[in-house]
Amino acid sequence: MSYNINITKVEKSRVDALDFNNIPLGTTFTDHMFICDFENGEWVNPRIVPMGMIPTHPAAMALHYGQAIFEGMKAYKDSKGEPMLFRPEDNAKRMNLSADRMGMPKVSEDLFVDGLKELVGLEHNWIPPKDGSALYLRPFMYADEPFIGMRAATHYKFIIMASPAGPFFSKRIRLWAEKQYIRAAHGGTGEAKAAGNYAAAIRPTELAKSKGYDQVLWLDAAEHKYIQEVGTMNIFFKIKGEFITPELDGSVLHGITRASVIEMLKAMNYKVTERKITIDEIKEASANGTLEEAFGTGTAVGIAYIQEIGIEGETIHVSDESPIGLEVNDTLNAIKTGQLEDKFGWMTKVEKELV
Repeated sequence: MSYNINITKVEKSRVDALDFNNIPLGTTFTDHMFICDFENGEWVNPRIVPMGMIPTHPAAMALHYGQAIFEGMKAYKDSKGEPMLFRPEDNAKRMNLSADRMGMPKVSEDLFVDGLKELVGLEHNWIPPKDGSALYLRPFMYADEPFIGMRAATHYKFIIMASPAGPFFSKRIRLWAEKQYIRAAHGGTGEAKAAGNYAAAIRPTELAKSKGYDQVLWLDAAEHKYIQEVGTMNIFFKIKGEFITPELDGSVLHGITRASVIEMLKAMNYKVTERKITIDEIKEASANGTLEEAFGTGTAVGIAYIQEIGIEGETIHVSDESPIGLEVNDTLNAIKTGQLEDKFGWMTKVEKELV
């Protein structure tokens, strides 16, 4: 199904004022945003309007009861300058998984993808040309019904906004294995991209940084020994030539980069196992020399190479190099920018608006 999206353009774009060699992280937004409303049990009035403030009632239920979810993805330009999306249907599926868990209405995949294509096609001049840069896309949904009471809302907004992003600095990172605070418990909202999950992570992340670490290595809620995620990323370990990543048990996010890396590693003839992993297993593998490398995977950073893990006065050395992680990262980036053939069928072309 194709949606009729009404478009109201700005009189003059601000893109000419942007220094693409010096893009402030997360504070620069494109000229337009996509908005759609959920009323009377259906999504209505899909539109693209100039970027601006959204009137919000102080009793909007998202502010009081936390019905708010989001996605993160990027648009790239291929070698011919054409705008491309990376696996947008998978983001739509994951957003609906989050919506279901949070008692919110699903967005049809067609509406989700059509909104992305229309917005990116209109804003294609905002996609940075520099290697490693992209147009970050933030689809999100929140309950905007004004009501004080504990129930699912009946009114929601689905919005997509875009922000140009420069390349992330790919230094090796140090992790703090957290044994007091938790990210997610079995039966909770760990596999949903719910705003509250990230709010709960802020304090322990700041504490980890105060100790000199870059991110938190999250452990399970019950025993504080099974590895879940690293920061806002999924994680992979290479032990004795085999890649191991925590299984999707309901408390681990269904990472789209994670799924792509699994496919890619298998295509490279590596064995990939999804299972429970204990911090003690990693400690032992480090001690006996079988821990070869580890990296985090996520939309924002791509591949983050892990140097070491701190835990209760100890340091677990991971590796000084991540050769396979580096190869995976370079291959992913080359596919996204059309420098390598997309043998996996991940990329979706966007028809850009002619100016």
